[in-house]
Amino acid sequence: MDLSWIENALGWIPCLPLLGFSVNILLGKRLGPRFVQGLAVGAIAGSFLLSLVAFFHLRAQAVEARILTQTLWDWVRVGGGGIPGVDAKVAFTLDPLSSVMLLVVTGVGLLIHIYSIGYMKGDGGIWRFFAYLNLFSFSMLVLVLAENLLLMFVGWEGVGLCSYLLIGFWFRHLPNTSAGNKAFIVNRIGDFGFLIGMLLLFWGLAGEGRGTLSFAGIREAVGLLQGKHLLGLPLLDWIGICLFIGATGKSAQIPLYVWLPDAMAGPTPVSALIHAATMVTAGVYMMARLSALYVLAPTALLVVATVGGLTAIFSATIGLAQTDIKKVLAYSTVSQLGYMVLAIGAAAFSAGIFHLVTHAFFKACLFLGSGSVILAMHHEQDIRKMGGLRKAMPVTFWTFLVSTVAIAGIPPFAGFFSKDEILWQTWAAGGWYRFLWLLGFLGAMLTAFYMFRLVALTFLGESRADHHTREHLREQPRVVTWPLVVLALLATVGGFVGVPHALGGANRFHGWLKPVVAERPAGALHHGAAPFLASPARADTPAPGQAPEETNGDGHRQPGDEESLQAVHEAAAAAAAGEHAETPHAQVPAAAGETHGGSHGVDPMEYLLMALSVLGAAASGLTALTIYTRRPELPSQLAARFAGFHRLLVNKYFVDELYWATVVAGVLGLMRACARFDRVVIDGLVNGSAWLTRGVSTLSGWIDRSFVDGLVNGAAAACKDAGAGLRRLQTGRIQSYAYALITGVLLLVIVGILIGIPS
Repeated sequence: MDLSWIENALGWIPCLPLLGFSVNILLGKRLGPRFVQGLAVGAIAGSFLLSLVAFFHLRAQAVEARILTQTLWDWVRVGGGGIPGVDAKVAFTLDPLSSVMLLVVTGVGLLIHIYSIGYMKGDGGIWRFFAYLNLFSFSMLVLVLAENLLLMFVGWEGVGLCSYLLIGFWFRHLPNTSAGNKAFIVNRIGDFGFLIGMLLLFWGLAGEGRGTLSFAGIREAVGLLQGKHLLGLPLLDWIGICLFIGATGKSAQIPLYVWLPDAMAGPTPVSALIHAATMVTAGVYMMARLSALYVLAPTALLVVATVGGLTAIFSATIGLAQTDIKKVLAYSTVSQLGYMVLAIGAAAFSAGIFHLVTHAFFKACLFLGSGSVILAMHHEQDIRKMGGLRKAMPVTFWTFLVSTVAIAGIPPFAGFFSKDEILWQTWAAGGWYRFLWLLGFLGAMLTAFYMFRLVALTFLGESRADHHTREHLREQPRVVTWPLVVLALLATVGGFVGVPHALGGANRFHGWLKPVVAERPAGALHHGAAPFLASPARADTPAPGQAPEETNGDGHRQPGDEESLQAVHEAAAAAAAGEHAETPHAQVPAAAGETHGGSHGVDPMEYLLMALSVLGAAASGLTALTIYTRRPELPSQLAARFAGFHRLLVNKYFVDELYWATVVAGVLGLMRACARFDRVVIDGLVNGSAWLTRGVSTLSGWIDRSFVDGLVNGAAAACKDAGAGLRRLQTGRIQSYAYALITGVLLLVIVGILIGIPS
């Protein structure tokens, strides 16, 4: 079947949800809930079907041809004629990485849309809700398909706006609007870092005569920035760190994770959409998309990995003491995102994206399952008031349990394959990364503990709900439960697309992403060596735990693999170091723990770490089940014994309070100081100058009226009075003139006599 038509229809994938949003936001209130729901679900379903077509069309192409671009129009064109400029297009790129993300966003998004029909039934603002869901999907799809960094930033800002709209959907409740504001503001902080990183990247490339923001152009030219420094640090590291600041906002990493737990104030389908398929994955996806840059920025990768590892363990400890069912899952999301970021920092980009995919399955199922529980409990979210729901809600229970086993990393469920791949790649990096592996391992054990604690307190044991709630407990309608079943199935089998070589698999997921996602060269992190490309290797050099030759799943080498980005950047690094790009394979030092013998060169240490991880997770899960079902009094006793530590966990290490006391109070204090400065100084100057001007003008007016006008008007009045006096002399009577003449002569005679005029 010829599917090439999809190459000219990529724009419809994001535009269908945009169309659904436009109609629903303008006409939805009048068209009614059934039309609104049908249009919203139909729009995202259409995008999902187009994404499937795009995936299968891409899969049919040769490896080197698996990058398709559709340009809609030129957007920004600045410069030219020898002047560095930017030429940004509204264009969409379909490649192995974006095709995977399309299926996740539209597939999981479709299930959440369907689930929302049941969850939001009877809500007066349902037309707004489904319009915002479609807009959210549109923004994320633009972010995923963007051909350049500038268009990605448009989608990036779009998901930020939609999170604000959906978290604060029930805007009549102050906590909801506060949570929406918090998400919006915290993400703006991260977005500033994204902007700075984007500008630095363009500035650096423009200085080399290659100013571009397209991902293809960045991949080709980023090697030119090696050797350039800014304030004593390589420019590539500055760029990577600034872009990562943006990712810490969207993907909720330390220190900008605080918005995500508060996002639970929104409707539960929103929580699932944000935490599983859209917003929080944006930062991880962005860094994977720029993997060609990050493999050349070792300091940035070290920062990324450290923050990811710390976030994973930090959030997992908080999850131990939470009692709100959605808050437990929220901190679980933060922790799992930490694993993805840890993978990015270890330059295991494919492993990070693999965990992103599997996490979307089981975390969406967990959130939607929690929503089913909340509906049955009449919107009660405190797990201390639940218990015993297994019998009343069997579908919700079993799907929730399957997803819990998956997130705990127990085989053969999806989370096992993706989480263990991250842990192994981190261990194989050596040096400081071994400590980060320990954080990840401990985080995995804690994850299993608090997730099975959640299962025990919610579904097992005796019900702790009030009598009225117990009497009305029942399973939710199929529109709610069927999405749970589908997601649980995906959480069960989804990991088999990435079975590692150590377990006899071909790691097809890694092979699928290999043409567009860079990986660290073999030996680059051996014993924690700082320069990731210090030991150039051939493109066919396997990374730890990978086959010497990547296969297409049928045991045959894929054509074009030798053209992968790994080879390009190894050659660039070798050139920068003054070495030959083609270093014989035998001269390349093996990566940490890698052996070239045996099947696919698998290191026995990988099996040991895998077994340790599985046994640790299983032991933690069983411990939680035992404590909370057979010894329910023990947690209270431990909390009383370690009251200080327990209080620290319950209050989430007082990070929010710390931010209020420092950042927020500082900003408010600065705001008040600025307001006082404005009132006292600025207003004083403005008002003082106004009063001075008014006084001067008043005095000037008085002088003008009294002196200037007085002189002018006085002269005029004198002339007028003189004229009036003389006028009286001009009567026209002869006798009056004769009288005046005689009088005048007499006066002259008298005067002459008085002064003695001689006769």
